[in-house]
Amino acid sequence: MPAIIVVGGQWGDEGKGKVTDLIGQDTDYVVKFNGGNNAGHTVVVDGKKYALHLIPSGIISPNVTPIIGNGVVVDLEVLFQEIEQLQADGIDTSKLKISTAAHIIPSYNKVMDQLSERSLGNRLIGTTGRGIGPTYADKMNRIGLRIQDLFDASILRQKVQSALDRKNFTVTQKYGMEAFDVDAITAELLAYADRVRPMVVDCSKLINDALDCGKTVLFEAGQATMLDIDHGTYPFVTSSSATAGGACTGTGVGPTRIDRVVGISKAYVTRVGEGPFPTELDNEVGEGLRQAGGEFGVTTGRPRRTGWFDAVISRYATRVNGLTDIVLTKLDVLTGYDCIPVCVAYEVDGLRIDDLPSDQTSFHHAQPIFEELPGWTEDISGCRTFAELPENAQAYVRRLEELSGCQISVIGVGPGREAIIERVPLLDK
Repeated sequence: MPAIIVVGGQWGDEGKGKVTDLIGQDTDYVVKFNGGNNAGHTVVVDGKKYALHLIPSGIISPNVTPIIGNGVVVDLEVLFQEIEQLQADGIDTSKLKISTAAHIIPSYNKVMDQLSERSLGNRLIGTTGRGIGPTYADKMNRIGLRIQDLFDASILRQKVQSALDRKNFTVTQKYGMEAFDVDAITAELLAYADRVRPMVVDCSKLINDALDCGKTVLFEAGQATMLDIDHGTYPFVTSSSATAGGACTGTGVGPTRIDRVVGISKAYVTRVGEGPFPTELDNEVGEGLRQAGGEFGVTTGRPRRTGWFDAVISRYATRVNGLTDIVLTKLDVLTGYDCIPVCVAYEVDGLRIDDLPSDQTSFHHAQPIFEELPGWTEDISGCRTFAELPENAQAYVRRLEELSGCQISVIGVGPGREAIIERVPLLDK
C-alpha cells in the first residue's frame, strides 16, 4: 500500500484540499507536514462547504486518522476553534493527532509578524500576519515552544522567558510598545494543556508503524512549490518546506518509503501576496477569471491575482518535487473562451528561456511567451470521463501534459467531491 505526497504545483490555492479529501476516502492516515493556519483548504461534500486552515483535509473522511506533523506550526486558539466548528458541522474530530515536536505559535509572534510586515513599507512580503514566519524563525534560533512543552509548566516558563528576552527589547526599543508579560503568556498556553494531551503522538513512529502494517498514508502540503522557502520565489515565499522533500522532514518518514508524488495545478494560475507573476492578468480578463473561479482567500478573503497557465513553472514543479502525477483542477472555469493562451517559455533580455531563471532579477523581468490554444463553449461540469470532454478541452489537457513533462491523471470540472475525471487512478482500489 502506498505513501503518497500531495503538493501544490503553483503558488497555492490549487485545490489540494479537494484532492486530499478525494484520495483520503481510501486512505488510513492523512498527515499535514508543513505550514500553519496561514493558508486554507476548501472541501465541498454533498453541497456542504468546509473551510479548513490547520487541520488536515482528510478529517472530513470518517475512516481517516488525521495527523498534524512536526513540520507544522500550531496556533492553539485556531486549532480548537476549527475543531469546534467541525464538530458543530457533524464531523468527528476524535481521531485527530498532533506531533509532540510540532511548534506552537504564541500570541507574541502574531504581534511580531504584524509589526515586522508594517515596518517593511513598500517592500512588504504579503504575509497573513498570523505569526507563521516568526515561529519558524524561533524554531531555527532554538527559542521555539513545542507541543510537549505544555506538559511541564516550569520548562514552558523558562522557554517563554528566553524568547521574550529577545523580543521585548525589540517591541520596547524599536516600536515603543509595552513589553510582553512572561507569566501571562505562560498561563495563556498552559490553559490548553489538558485539551491537547489526548491528541499528542510520536508522529514518526505512528506513521512508520502504519506503513509497516500495510496502511495507506497521504502527506498533505500547505502552500505550494513556488512558495517553498528554498525553491520558491524568494523572498516572496512562506517560511516552510512546501515541496515534496518537506513531507519527510515534516513527519519523520524517510524518502525511500514514498511511492507517489502528486502535484496539484489549476488550469490557469493564481497567486496571493507580493512577488513576480509573469502571466498575471491585471485587467478585466483577470477579473473575469477571479469571479468565475471564486478566487478569494479561504483564510484571509483577499482577492487572488490571476493569470494564464504557466508551463515553465509546471515543468519546474515536476522537477523539484519528482512528480509522478498532476491533478488539473478548475478546467471548467475556462469554458467560454475563444482561445486560451498558455505560457510555454519566457523572454529575458531578448533571449528565450525554457526553464525557470535561476536568479531573482531575471525572473522579475521575465516576459511570457504564449501559445494560443482553441477554447470551448460547452458546459463540462457534468463530464465524468475524458472522452466526454469537448475535443478542444481534451487537446488543452494533452498540451499541458506535454509541456509539464508529467501525466495529468485527474481533472477537476467543478467544486464538488464528485466533479472529477479520473484518467489514471491515484490509488489502486
